[in-house]
Amino acid sequence: MGETRRFLIGIGRGAAGAMLFGMPMLMTMELWQLGFYIERYRLFLLLVANIPLLVVLADRIGFERTSTWREAFRDAMIAYGLGIVMSAAVLVLLGDIKPDMPLSEMLGKIAIQSVPASIGALLGRSQLGGQAGDDRGGEQEDKGGDGDAVPNEISTSYSRELFLMGVGALFLNLNVAPTEEIILISYKMTPWHAIAAVIVSIAIMHGFVYAVAFKGTHEMPEETPWWHAFFRFTLPGYMVAMLISLYVLWTFGRLDDTAVTQMLMPVIVLSVPGAVGAAAARLIL
Repeated sequence: MGETRRFLIGIGRGAAGAMLFGMPMLMTMELWQLGFYIERYRLFLLLVANIPLLVVLADRIGFERTSTWREAFRDAMIAYGLGIVMSAAVLVLLGDIKPDMPLSEMLGKIAIQSVPASIGALLGRSQLGGQAGDDRGGEQEDKGGDGDAVPNEISTSYSRELFLMGVGALFLNLNVAPTEEIILISYKMTPWHAIAAVIVSIAIMHGFVYAVAFKGTHEMPEETPWWHAFFRFTLPGYMVAMLISLYVLWTFGRLDDTAVTQMLMPVIVLSVPGAVGAAAARLIL
């Protein structure tokens, strides 16, 4: 019964996380509209790409301690289901989904909202008290014991460090990419503003994760020079944030009928919150 109880508690935290982290997007008008007119193949790609993302996250912070990828996949599907259910419930509550709407519009709105909500469902476990210290004490996690948290070996994996940065960038980008302000800001910015935005974004990433030394930061030996972390983690992390920003803008149709040189400015603008999300992801997860 103990395992079942912990799993059900994880489900409850997941539902709360889906609502907590997804609420800003669930109440964003532009995202409602995107669910109606977004090209279905772009939406399909986003939904499919979300699955492996959730699987890796579930392996890190699933609803219970996972030992196989099959269990991680199960937790990922549960999180996706929670994201769908909570998105549908909130949209109905807000009156954005009504019985007289076409089925395709309903499904589009729920589908696009379920992506950030499903990520929030998994984040809910780590942020709403779902670590090993809940029931058996925090020492279990460090020892790889029987706690419900996944061991922290992910912190030593370079590829997964970059993956977590991508998740953080995606999650925060989904909050702001649908808004018209991103395009408006990019039109108003000069090349000097763009250069400053890149420099500030990189500085925020480096300072946020390493210099400020928040809990969860990547620990580097004291004798390691500063430039090692900068070139090994910060710069690649910013490139990941830029690629995620480019993909999100393309998915939402913000780059359609735009010259290649004109695409760079909105990508730089969106990479500012993307860089913050990438840095914060390593602290949250």
